[in-house]
Amino acid sequence: MRQQIEQLTENLGHTIVGKAEAIRLVLVALLAGGHALLEDVPGVGKTLLAKSLARSIAGRFQRIQCTPDLLPTDITGTNIWNQRSGEFEFLPGPVFANVLLADEINRATPRTQSALLEVMEEQQVTVDGVSRPVPKPFFVIATQNPIEYQGTFPLPEAQMDRFMLSLSLGYPTEDEELQMLERHQEGMKVSELGTCISAEDVLKLRSLCHQMKMDKSLQQYIVNLVRATRSSEEVTLGVSPRGTVALQRTAQALAFLEGRDYVIPDDVKFLAPYVLAHRLIPAGGRRAKPIVEQLLRSVPIP
Repeated sequence: MRQQIEQLTENLGHTIVGKAEAIRLVLVALLAGGHALLEDVPGVGKTLLAKSLARSIAGRFQRIQCTPDLLPTDITGTNIWNQRSGEFEFLPGPVFANVLLADEINRATPRTQSALLEVMEEQQVTVDGVSRPVPKPFFVIATQNPIEYQGTFPLPEAQMDRFMLSLSLGYPTEDEELQMLERHQEGMKVSELGTCISAEDVLKLRSLCHQMKMDKSLQQYIVNLVRATRSSEEVTLGVSPRGTVALQRTAQALAFLEGRDYVIPDDVKFLAPYVLAHRLIPAGGRRAKPIVEQLLRSVPIP
């Protein structure tokens, strides 16, 4: 399994230049059984990352371009009348995939956003009283532009809480951008990527991640961090208990990616800004990530 993880990371690096940390974070979300929110400007490789991941795990990839006129049934699927058979047939929506990219999720209406987030949580689609499970693994990468807000419907806090972690790819360095041009000149395509592991292997890896050992003192550290967000004067609304669980699960996944069978404090410290920041509401126009970083400095490490 260790070799498979290394191959998966290397495979993604063939198409995504110089974003080793972002790749690691997306893999953490995948192996922890959650979903990832990419808050970034257009054109930095978010779609390429999602496609490459689906290709690498031999999974089915689907993409949704979120717009204000997108309906919930456009995502989940609907029943249509078959004149030949004389009965309704279910036409699956794009959520029936292993890796789903919800591009510019904040441009969809709240009703459509809720339909997608419900599938993310329940892992199934219910239409006309019939529930249909989505494929396993089911991993959503949602994107939103943090700069442009015209014509958008910002995700409320309860829905932001559904994402296990939030990250940004950011612009490449000068050398990385030159490497991108070289690879495009060579004609490297996602379709040429090899498959590293199967979708079934991902489920096995998730099970192994859940077995990573975590000392009780480290669990107390996670609880102290989360509770500190609720008592801070710089925070209007602190992190929910779902965030507490998410920080433990992602720390276990990171420990597994690092080749250990136990979690260390550095795992929690590294992941805390990505797991906690998007779950809290800062007070007085402050930014969330610096608040989490300040709490990391003030909460004692076991």
